[in-house]
Amino acid sequence: MKNLLKPLSLALFVAATLLMQNACNRTSPSSNPPTQNAHTQTSPPSDTLPATGPSPYFCKAIGGKNDDGGTSLIQTSDGGYAIAGATTSFGAGEWDVYVVKLDANGNLQWTKTIGGKKEDGGRSLIQTSDGGYAIAGQTNSFGAGEDDVYVVKLDANGNLQWTKTIGGENEDLGTSLTPTSDGGYAIAGYTKSFGAGEWDVYVVKLDANGNLQWTKTIGGKNDDRGTSLTPTSDGGYAIAGRTNSFGAGDYDVYVVKLDANGNLQWTKTIGGKNDDAGLSLIQTSDGGYVIAGGTDSFGAGKADVYVVKLDAKGNLQWTKTIGGKNDDWGHSLIQTADGGYAIAGITHSFGAGGRDVYVIKLDANGNLQWTKTIGGKSWEAGFSLTQTSDGGYAIAGYIRSFGAGGADVYVVKLDKNGKACCAVSQTSRVGSGGRLLSAAPSIGSGGTLTAPTSSTSSGGTLTNQCP
Repeated sequence: MKNLLKPLSLALFVAATLLMQNACNRTSPSSNPPTQNAHTQTSPPSDTLPATGPSPYFCKAIGGKNDDGGTSLIQTSDGGYAIAGATTSFGAGEWDVYVVKLDANGNLQWTKTIGGKKEDGGRSLIQTSDGGYAIAGQTNSFGAGEDDVYVVKLDANGNLQWTKTIGGENEDLGTSLTPTSDGGYAIAGYTKSFGAGEWDVYVVKLDANGNLQWTKTIGGKNDDRGTSLTPTSDGGYAIAGRTNSFGAGDYDVYVVKLDANGNLQWTKTIGGKNDDAGLSLIQTSDGGYVIAGGTDSFGAGKADVYVVKLDAKGNLQWTKTIGGKNDDWGHSLIQTADGGYAIAGITHSFGAGGRDVYVIKLDANGNLQWTKTIGGKSWEAGFSLTQTSDGGYAIAGYIRSFGAGGADVYVVKLDKNGKACCAVSQTSRVGSGGRLLSAAPSIGSGGTLTAPTSSTSSGGTLTNQCP
């Protein structure tokens, strides 16, 4: 799992050599196992529902002849879906930011690429108050250094309004974007250009026009990163990620609480003697926090999905591990309408292929209700999850088992019970564990803002997994 925690370019994040393969230190799926024929399809398992008619479920792939992947999905105000990620099939450079818009039934409405001649990609997407979209990620084509935080603003039709880069002379990445109460944006990620150590958590605040208001770095002398940011009920921000500077083991889940101006209120680490990381954080209806990620310190296998519940002050309430004998990882977590939680991620313990999308439903106390795997004979991953207006779930990630090319953006719509034409029920093992510690990190700031002229284009073929 240590390889999982090394710096990854966004391109690698959404390509087929993503997080779980690096965690397991195995051969890249681009060469092993071989990719299936783009339209090869196996028969649905017996416990799945037929794909007849529109919602409540569908399974779609969107992309071109090369590698394309989705890392962030939202349900839009018109009942459809928007996905951000990266593409090598289309665009101006090696990788471009890729934005896909679907209607409520999963039909393709439009696609957009944004970027330059090098590697650019989107990690987090929101719909803005004007009906448009904002995306945060990273760029190697523009900015002040090797990689900069990249922020893209589109109108409701996907037309480019502005782009911004924020960073220094080294590597700076944006992983999570949220709108703020003043109409601006807050971005979390990590920086090698500023801070106290090798990497520091990086938080950037922009106004509504993308102008820089402030930046913060939080961390210690080693490797500390922010992967998920949420606004809090007191007007501040909470960030989850991982730390090698503090905690009980090699890496621990890292939770940082800031006030509205980015001033540090508290930090917490949760984990054991091995590697543990937080990838998704939400504030819960009771004012506390839940974090999902992965643990190598506890659980049934090499790595398990790790879920941590804190109260409003960051005190530990409970932890859960979910998984099997191999590697399983949680990338996206939401609180559901019934007060429980749903998580999307990756499993190597269960499913039809080398990796499958893994979907987990917990009740309000973290007790397991059901798990599902989604995928084919090759490699699939789930990176973003949302509960839909009909009570079901939508997931975005990537798929290699079918589609137009090497890897395609994968969008799956499940009903409220987790059923779809491509979903299979699984029996997962549950456990718990984790030690809570507080840390005294260093605080800093830094970042140069630029406004590059980015190239735009479009492209993408939609394939139905279950016609």
